[in-house]
Amino acid sequence: MSERPAPRASARPGTTGPSEEPIDTTARPEFGPDERRAAAEIFGDRLALVERFVDHLCTSGIERGLVGPREVPRMWQRHVLGCGVFHELIRPDARVCDVGSGAGLPGLVLALARPDLRVTLVEPMDRRTTWLAEVADDLGVSVEIVRARAEELHGQRTFDVVTARAVAALDKLSRWCLPLVASSGELLAMKGRSAEAEVDAAAKVLRKFKVSSAEVLTCDANGLEQPTTIVRLVRAAASA
Repeated sequence: MSERPAPRASARPGTTGPSEEPIDTTARPEFGPDERRAAAEIFGDRLALVERFVDHLCTSGIERGLVGPREVPRMWQRHVLGCGVFHELIRPDARVCDVGSGAGLPGLVLALARPDLRVTLVEPMDRRTTWLAEVADDLGVSVEIVRARAEELHGQRTFDVVTARAVAALDKLSRWCLPLVASSGELLAMKGRSAEAEVDAAAKVLRKFKVSSAEVLTCDANGLEQPTTIVRLVRAAASA
C-alpha cells in the first residue's frame, strides 16, 4: 500500500484538526419544524438517540477537531439528516462498512437509524477512532471500529454494503472501496452535482471491478432542504 496522508477524513466538509478557533459553547444546531419533520420520518423511535449524537457532535466533536465550529447551525440539515435519509437503500441485516468514517457521518448515523445493520467504521486517525468508540459506548450502539485505511483491508474483509461520504472522486474512491464489496454487494457513495459526470469518468475502473450496475439516486424526506444524492454501484455476482 502506498504511503500518503489520510485524505478521506480531511476532505470531508465540516471536519478539521483540533480547533484553534474560539468555540462558542452556547451555539446550538437549528432544529425547527422542518428538521423535526424530516428527523421523525427518517429516524422514527430512534430519534432520541440521534439527538444525543448531535449533542456529541456539537460539543466534544468540535472540541476535539472532528467537526468545524461553523457547522453547528446546519448540523441537522446538512450532516445528520442528509446522512440518515439513505438508510432506506440498505437491505435488512446487511454488513455495512463506512470508509473514512471521521465523525461517524454517515456510518454511526446509519447504525443509530437501523439497529438491524452490522456496521463497521473504518477510520485511519487515532483521535477519531477514540472519539467514535467513546460516543458509541455512551449511546449504547453496537458498532465495530477499525483503525485502518480501506486499502489495508483489501483481501481480508468484504461487506454487503460499503458507504463513503466526501472521500474522493469516484474513480479513486472505487479503487479503495470496491475490493471491500462482496459479490452482489454495493457501494453507496454520497455525492453532489457532479455525480453523473463522476460515474462516466470512472467507467474504466468500474469495468475492472466488475460493476454490473451504476446509478445515481436521490433520497428525500419531508422537511429536508436538499435531497441526498447517492451513487450506487453493484458488483456482479460471482461465477458459479
